[in-house]
Amino acid sequence: MSMTIHVDIVSAEESLHSGVASIVFAPAVMGEIGVLPRHTPFISKLIPGEVRVRSPEGEEQYYYVSGGIIEVQPHVVTILADTALRAKDIDEAKALEAKERALQLIKDHNADIDYARVHSELLEAIAQLRTIHSLRKQLKC
Repeated sequence: MSMTIHVDIVSAEESLHSGVASIVFAPAVMGEIGVLPRHTPFISKLIPGEVRVRSPEGEEQYYYVSGGIIEVQPHVVTILADTALRAKDIDEAKALEAKERALQLIKDHNADIDYARVHSELLEAIAQLRTIHSLRKQLKC
């Protein structure tokens, strides 16, 4: 009996990953979840964050998702992301700039801004930066 699970990560623009894994980690609304083969079926919303896919050989691949849905079946995990990027494709300078811009807008207390939108942009930038840092930590090992 196979102790792997098939994982598909898809955004509106492209399919980023399709293959087998020993475990998948994703940022669900209730917190980070880990999905092993033969997991109980469920569906959950995703928040901005890092998706990690560990291969049967132990290698991890990192992806950033801005939100979306995860569907888990006993032998298949499908992540439908609003926006998804491979960690190696994230523009760190752009993410840092977005984070600083959002922090400055919040600090200025300007009544004309949409604080919910700015807060969302801040969370997305922070999640992208965390994904980059996770990839770097893995490469150092």
